[in-house]
Amino acid sequence: MTAEEEIRANVKLVNDKFSSAAADTSPFGYDSHSVKRIDLFIEKLREHADRTADGTEKLIQIFGSWFGECIRNVYGGQWRKKGDQWGIFFDDSNAVYPFTKVRKQFELGFEGGESIHDFFEAIDTIFFHRT
Repeated sequence: MTAEEEIRANVKLVNDKFSSAAADTSPFGYDSHSVKRIDLFIEKLREHADRTADGTEKLIQIFGSWFGECIRNVYGGQWRKKGDQWGIFFDDSNAVYPFTKVRKQFELGFEGGESIHDFFEAIDTIFFHRT
């Protein structure tokens, strides 16, 4: 499976699982509310001491794929690889790295100042200078 196919499969997995989640009946899609749901879910997952490094890495790949696709759908940009990292590139000089951002939230969490939702909300201001 190519990297692009893996990203698409991960996105479908998240969309399917969270669209059918009974806890929150609001529509799940590429929007701030859905990013917040994933943000809070990552924090809940962080509480489990029995997480393995391999399991956490798989979750980072799954949620990072979805987060990147959400960014791309809302703010534009294209998936591109730079070095060994995949990111959403708005142009040749401006990119975000969703896998890195998800990884930081798994490592540091809210108490360490990491939130994919907060980052998502700041993209407009950071990259497009809109408020």
